[in-house]
Amino acid sequence: MDILKKMTSQETYVSKNFEMPHELQTTAKEICWEYNQSKPTDTKLRSRLINKLFGTSTDLTFIEPDFHCDYGFNIHSHGLAVINYNCTILDTSPVHIGAGAFIAPGVVLACSGHSMDAGERASGIGTSSPITLEDNVWIGANSVVVGGATIGEGSIIGAGSVVNKDIPSGVVAVGSPCRVIRKVTEKDKLSKNDPTK
Repeated sequence: MDILKKMTSQETYVSKNFEMPHELQTTAKEICWEYNQSKPTDTKLRSRLINKLFGTSTDLTFIEPDFHCDYGFNIHSHGLAVINYNCTILDTSPVHIGAGAFIAPGVVLACSGHSMDAGERASGIGTSSPITLEDNVWIGANSVVVGGATIGEGSIIGAGSVVNKDIPSGVVAVGSPCRVIRKVTEKDKLSKNDPTK
């Protein structure tokens, strides 16, 4: 199987650095650079660049600079997605971002990994696994989601967490490693608890 088929599959794979399509990575870096230099008011340019960079996107994908990714073509935004300042997506495998996603400043979604063996790591042998954020996921500031993890619909990841395994739907999860602490409930509605109403 060629490297692009491996990269776009939903399967974990092992690769060697020299196999990776570095020319496509250079293209992504150039688009990210242009995006990061764009005026905040030039929403048409920003939308055009996101559509050029991502494999799938909508006009409801909003990204604050600085934004960086490995390839871009492996990032798939499926509705409203708000990606805040200084986020990085290492998309050596598919990254699916569900509708209603809120990704706070400093978040890293990292599909790629390295060999545990120092000799293999030094020779550029690594791994990659896909990441999926289902609909209405909120990831708190400076969190990291590693390859192979799926975050279930409506779940919230607390700031500074490291998500290294699947998180079920409708929960609050925090920590390093990230663990479920409770369900999201009706009591979490701010409007219901607003004393001014």
